[in-house]
Amino acid sequence: MESEVCCFSGHRDIPAGERVGLERLLDKYIEELSQCGVKRFLCGGALGFDTMAARAVLRAREKEGGIALLLAIPYRGVEKHRAEAERLEFEDILAQADSVHYIADTYDRDCMLRRNRYMVERSGMCIAYMTHNSGGTAYTVAQALKKGIEVINLAVEL
Repeated sequence: MESEVCCFSGHRDIPAGERVGLERLLDKYIEELSQCGVKRFLCGGALGFDTMAARAVLRAREKEGGIALLLAIPYRGVEKHRAEAERLEFEDILAQADSVHYIADTYDRDCMLRRNRYMVERSGMCIAYMTHNSGGTAYTVAQALKKGIEVINLAVEL
């Protein structure tokens, strides 16, 4: 059910001074949503906010059973283009995910946008970290609002 799923969308670059506060907000909202029946959390597997969100879901899952981390990855092998530490972190998150869906077998021009639409189509709400109105996060937030689902922008709470 869509109402039981929350997706995440945010920028790759997060200022160092905002990381601790953003992590706390993610933990807080995931806990609150879980108490309201949202148990499945859908992340896109990108660097930055997506990685922080996935880690927050995994922390919440350790504390409370029934929480699931769902990953929507734009294409197989996306991690091959990352630095070693980022690749290892991605592989660790991938190994702990409850489900993984690959949008495409190989990279193509719009696999990222298709991944973003896939997440919105399957979600009843969206938690975002959006500081500017351009790029993939802005597109995903616009799609969520067009669908009529609630969007919580953590950037305005920092």
